[in-house]
Amino acid sequence: MRLQLRDVRLYFDIAGMGLVPDGPGMRQRPVVICLHGGPGFDHSMLKPYLAPLTDVAQLIFLDHRGNGRSDQSTPEWWNLSTWIDDVRAFCAALEIEQPILLGHSFGSFVALGVASRYPELPGKLVVSSGAARVRFDRALEMIGCLGGSRAREVAARNFERPTAETQDEYLRVCLPLYNPSPPDADVLARVVQRQEVSLHFWQNEIKSFDLFPVVGAIRCPTLIIAGELDPITTAADAKELAEAIPGSRLKLFADAGHGVFRDKPTEATELIRHFILTGQDG
Repeated sequence: MRLQLRDVRLYFDIAGMGLVPDGPGMRQRPVVICLHGGPGFDHSMLKPYLAPLTDVAQLIFLDHRGNGRSDQSTPEWWNLSTWIDDVRAFCAALEIEQPILLGHSFGSFVALGVASRYPELPGKLVVSSGAARVRFDRALEMIGCLGGSRAREVAARNFERPTAETQDEYLRVCLPLYNPSPPDADVLARVVQRQEVSLHFWQNEIKSFDLFPVVGAIRCPTLIIAGELDPITTAADAKELAEAIPGSRLKLFADAGHGVFRDKPTEATELIRHFILTGQDG
């Protein structure tokens, strides 16, 4: 489905019922808006792992502007401020009140921005493999530990001067290091990729954005999930983020990398499910 918002149509898909029969009435389930990583990827990467949560919530998978099946828009709008405002406009258009925002990786930057700029909007916030800023120094250290000197060199080239060629090399050499579990080749094969959007972000805003001055404004219950072996949004980043968000809860998983649900699907899903139902991390 596509929804016209301002100058673009945003693609979204829904899994699970919002209203469920409950005796003589209908019971409202929580709505979880799932924000994918990238940018330049799409929501399909989250579906296999988050679909089990439809037993307790309605899931809405949204492709960010310029990503996946949403309209491409133009480069001047490929920035965090616009992606943040798109989420607010999306919720207003569909009359979604107090959704749970679940942002993974790049999607966590957007979710953190929404919860900071519009603290009254989300009912809860789940940050998966996220950060308030990207620390390339930490990422290079972790990539070197996991993949050796060649992987570190490949990452350094891509971090310093990203091009289509350095990104392709980074995906080949470094992406397999993101998780200790064997990668599923079909996951990337299914993605509608927009490399031009990815390059624009990596050449520009990823080097300068910093949400630390604003995340203290977040007021909703916040769960931060991170893997100790995450090479790009590291465990140190997650700890810093938890310290900056009042009352947030941090769960670090050993033997897990970027996207804990890829390495620990049962444990991660159960943790998120418990948080959806109770606002606690169990």
